[in-house]
Amino acid sequence: MELDALLARAVALGASDVHLKEGRPPHVRVDGEVIPIDGTSALGEEELAAALVTVSGSSAERVARFQEHGEMDVAYTSEGLPRFRVNVFRQRGAISFVFRIIPPEPPRLDELGLPQGVRALAEEHRGLVLVTGATGSGKTTTLAAMLDHINRSRRSHIVTIEDPIEILHPDHLSIVNQREVGIDTESFAQALRRALRQDPDTILIGELRDAETAQTALQAAESGHLVLSTMHTVDAAETVGRLIEFFPPAKQQQVRSVAAGVLKGVVSQRLLPRLGGGRVPAVEVMIVNARIAELIRQDRSDEITEAVAEGEFFQMQTFEAALIELVLGGAVEPEIAANAAGNRHDFLVALERKTKERAFDADDELPGLEPAPPPSEPTSLRIAAT
Repeated sequence: MELDALLARAVALGASDVHLKEGRPPHVRVDGEVIPIDGTSALGEEELAAALVTVSGSSAERVARFQEHGEMDVAYTSEGLPRFRVNVFRQRGAISFVFRIIPPEPPRLDELGLPQGVRALAEEHRGLVLVTGATGSGKTTTLAAMLDHINRSRRSHIVTIEDPIEILHPDHLSIVNQREVGIDTESFAQALRRALRQDPDTILIGELRDAETAQTALQAAESGHLVLSTMHTVDAAETVGRLIEFFPPAKQQQVRSVAAGVLKGVVSQRLLPRLGGGRVPAVEVMIVNARIAELIRQDRSDEITEAVAEGEFFQMQTFEAALIELVLGGAVEPEIAANAAGNRHDFLVALERKTKERAFDADDELPGLEPAPPPSEPTSLRIAAT
């Protein structure tokens, strides 16, 4: 197996990920499904060991670190190929790989079909903005598009802290410094503390993973910086709860008060199979207004979904609303959307109600129909009048 040739085939197939496992042929994820690459054979131990050396940049230190810890995150690129985020790990004593294909340049917000509320959050100048979702839900792409929007629209300083660096951001109106954990800095927490001394306007943190990183991110947002980050949570309500749960119970009320003041919004997304091929994002957008800030402060995060549903004026939308629009727009099959909804029954009821509303509105606005003329007077009345 020649690694670069294999990765080139995966890119040509439109894959998002490449899976390599001993005893199995190479697999790729295309439109959400993991399938084998035609014409490839099962991989052996020697081939995977050679791939480890290749993605490590022939660094004996990295290989030794992998042998010691059994896992490694690294970025890989080669001439003629895009960048790859690589996770190498051991399973049953053998080496396995997952390569995530990274776009060659940052995507634009307009290209992704995201709600207007996402752009509104990208245009904030201070506070904390979180992009959330399961692994493979497109968080990195959305975050990169938001950062690119800032980069192209402001004269500012952007600092990113990533593990590893994924999408490269060339300087446009802003200066962008991208730091990789393990190469440019020891940890997220240390890099974030140092970032506050680097005259940043915007700080991107690859992921909020622990209390130390979360606390420093909140402090940075509180001191007037815009902080962007991700979390592995499914919606806005869970995100708020998880952010608070990073901290011990004795500190949680104080953290709620801080979060209510600095959190600007949460973008949560899921990728669904698109009719006709490809995938499309279903996006929930929560923008913190006075009502939601009060819910956070009072530990009533279970009411946040209802507040988002009623916040259309503030450019908010729920997952349910996003899924309904995808179905009515012909982008996603109803069954796929129902399976992705938090509550299948409630979604189907809401979809049926919205479908009937649209049909009623369409009947009211049928083209080519004119109001009927008023009925003429009966002949006997006309004669009597004359």
